Amino acid sequence: MTPQMQTAVLFVNNSDLPSKDAQVSMEHPFFSLSKNPDRTIRVYEHNGNTITITPSIAGMPTIWDKEILIFCCSQIVHAMNRGETPSQTIRTTAYRLLKETHRSIGIHGYELLEGALERLRSVTIKTNIRTADERTREGFGLINGWRIVEKNDPDPRMISLEIELSSWLYRAILHKEILTLNRNYFTLKGGIEHRLYELCRKHCGTQATWSIGLDLLHKKSGSRAARKVFASKLKTVIARNQLPDYRLKLKGEKLLVFYSPAGGDVDEIMDIREILDGLGRDCEP
Repeated sequence: MTPQMQTAVLFVNNSDLPSKDAQVSMEHPFFSLSKNPDRTIRVYEHNGNTITITPSIAGMPTIWDKEILIFCCSQIVHAMNRGETPSQTIRTTAYRLLKETHRSIGIHGYELLEGALERLRSVTIKTNIRTADERTREGFGLINGWRIVEKNDPDPRMISLEIELSSWLYRAILHKEILTLNRNYFTLKGGIEHRLYELCRKHCGTQATWSIGLDLLHKKSGSRAARKVFASKLKTVIARNQLPDYRLKLKGEKLLVFYSPAGGDVDEIMDIREILDGLGRDCEP
């Protein structure tokens, strides 16, 4: 618990806000795509960016744990947009956070929340990736600390929750290095679906199309599955066609992503794109 958690605090009492996420956490694989404990040290390098992620005994933070950061980011951005003084620490109720991120509000949901907070706090990240044009040369967690204050009232909705974000992540939010997510992101079930949506939102955005080779996609996803297994899971996601805003299609060794907020037909969109430029442009980041 840092001294800042006891002073500058943003009090949260907002529901149904636009969901905001830090672009840096969407670009690179900071999170496990599995709910099984992963205590393996990961080293990632791409285009000069390096990340070393050292989990604690609690395991590596998962893509579902990240939803806590999205909740915090959304609240801070909302405060900034209203002209309020932002804070690295937010105070809310556990019930509100669980409800806003579509999590269980039963007793088990509260137990899982504490585990997620501890994974976010205890992981050690070393990276040369800048946020707000500033580079941090130290080991840091994704949050600096958390505090749950249990009331005498047995109603779990009255549990007060404080979360202090890492300075690295907070700088990105202050400088609006963020993107808005579709609220249906929280309804996605599998880890790979969450990660694919992040990559689509970051790299395709509202462009007509984006493409990426399967080898690079496998690397950027952070999946621990073998490439063959990853490709099989990808085909299942494509067949389900449940990613909000985006339609996916495989063409050879490339994943083609189509932005279609109205849920347009993939083949029809692809035909239009092929007429325009023959799908000759490669947009791999």
